[in-house]
This record gives sequence, C-alpha cells and structure tokens, in this order.
Amino acid sequence: MKRHNYKNLKIWNLGIEIVDDVFKITDSFPIEEKFGLISQINRCSISIPSNIAEGSSRTSKSFSHFIDVSLGSSFELETQLIIAYKRKYITEKQLKTFEEKLAEFQMMTMSFQNKL
Repeated sequence: MKRHNYKNLKIWNLGIEIVDDVFKITDSFPIEEKFGLISQINRCSISIPSNIAEGSSRTSKSFSHFIDVSLGSSFELETQLIIAYKRKYITEKQLKTFEEKLAEFQMMTMSFQNKL
C-alpha cells in the first residue's frame, strides 16, 4: 500500500500558502467578526491542507475521501471570501487573487485525485 509524504505534495504546499494568505487578510477584518466570519474563514482554510495531511497516511480509497473534504473546504472558503467582499472586508482585487489561487488548487487537487 503506497503512502504519500504530504509535505512533498504540491497541493499540500499550496494549501499552506492559502492558509497564510487567509490569516494575513483576516487580521484586517472588523473585531466584531472575530467569532463569526474570521473564525469560519480561518478554520475553513486550515481544513484544506489538514485533510490532505491526515488522508496521506490512509489507503488510496480513504485518501480520496480526505481529498474530497479538502476540495469541499476550498469551495466553502471561496464562498466565505465572496461574503467578505460583499461586506467590504476585502477588495475586488483581493477576491480575484484568492479565486485564482483556489481555482489552481482545485484543478491540481482534482487531477491528483484522479491519479490515486
């Protein structure tokens, strides 16, 4: 049974980069969002690379499930960032940058999953 070293996976590294970007941007959100949107966005972004790491120690079938969860979190994050944009917590440029990075992650992850 083949195991993956998650730290060597491009999708995991991109996930870590997304988490870092998210935390930088949520630092500027209004304090009243601390237990609302900030918490939800941060937890969601953390879920992306965390599920890849957790699933990497499993069988390919089980790993595929964790990849699905990671993908789901990326789409959830995109939705939350759209909400942040509509609330004027981020700019259109920031939203587009995130959307592009998330689209890249989603494409890479689906391709990786198809090869499992």
